[in-house]
Amino acid sequence: MSWECPSPTILSFQHEGLNVTRENMYRWIFGNAAFQKHEEFDEFRYEFLISLMLSGALFTAIFVAGEYSEINRIQTPHLVSMQMFTLSALGLWVVLRGRKHLFNKVAWVYEIVCLMEYTSSLWLVPTDELRLMWFFVNIPGVFILLGSGAGWFITGVTVAWLVISNTVMPVPYSGNALATFIVSTVYMAVFFHAYGTRSMSYFMRMRDYNNELERLASHDMLTGVLNARAYYAACDQNIQMASRTGNPYSVLFLDLDHFKAINDTHGHSAGDAVLKAVASCLHQSLRKSDSLGRIGGEEFSVFMPNTALEGAHQLAESLRREIESLSIPVGDENLRITASIGVAVCEDAVEEMHAIQQRADEAMYAAKRLGRNRVSTFDELPKLQTVT
Repeated sequence: MSWECPSPTILSFQHEGLNVTRENMYRWIFGNAAFQKHEEFDEFRYEFLISLMLSGALFTAIFVAGEYSEINRIQTPHLVSMQMFTLSALGLWVVLRGRKHLFNKVAWVYEIVCLMEYTSSLWLVPTDELRLMWFFVNIPGVFILLGSGAGWFITGVTVAWLVISNTVMPVPYSGNALATFIVSTVYMAVFFHAYGTRSMSYFMRMRDYNNELERLASHDMLTGVLNARAYYAACDQNIQMASRTGNPYSVLFLDLDHFKAINDTHGHSAGDAVLKAVASCLHQSLRKSDSLGRIGGEEFSVFMPNTALEGAHQLAESLRREIESLSIPVGDENLRITASIGVAVCEDAVEEMHAIQQRADEAMYAAKRLGRNRVSTFDELPKLQTVT
């Protein structure tokens, strides 16, 4: 009898199959709720609440099964309460699954259902001396899911309710037991208030730091627009979307005229001021859906989704006029600058970014040859070459 090691291909398929199974299980439990990068804590709370509701329903169902199997007998009134709790938890899971916008409402309803179930145990199961623990372990979940304000509110309601209930219960707790529970509950609230507040502060600082690092990694340090890497990544995403919708898209390639002369005559600080002024002008003139990137020293590129040739040419001409009208203060002078802009459009078929960028680049150089400070489109190149 021999044993053979599974081939890497087989192991790869098994691993991929396991990942698919996990993803399907995750979607079945949590639905298709989508969270952004800055919503990590909201995603945690969403998954935590669903896990609590399902585990609460499961464990309560186990207790109910113990009654029917006569392993763990439960008095009938409380048995009905446990069955209602199980059904309520499952129903709230179905309501919340895939609907993150309902989180706060579902969380509050589930908390009320829990308090009702704990009260049923408090009044109807006097033989269980540890039933107060349900109120105790409830506090941390409220602080985590609903915040410190809600946590302190539920803590106050819990303490007041137990003090009142203890006076009418058939078998009340002793004064010492009740005092110990109240002090422990308040201590738990203080602990989770401090922990939750500090954790949120740490999370928000880390989120802000990560956002700043991401911004620094994706934006040009001088002008604040997208750097080349981030710009082309944004263009690729827009092209993928265009491939699904079939909408046209356009690219502008913009190069500042005689920029080297500004650096040579006025210094690099003057050149930096010009670049920042032009970038600001472009940013203010573009639509929110457009992407703007600095892809070279004095070169900028604009990706315009859902834009055909006529719209792209009109916007390019508008940008050219806006740049021409700039008056950039440098020392005692106000510098003027112009730009040559090339336009390329993809209307009928999906085209990779480097290809359409190349066509816009060729159109821009045609604008340079024709005297600068003008807009040329790639479709015009045969005609322009004939004229020249």
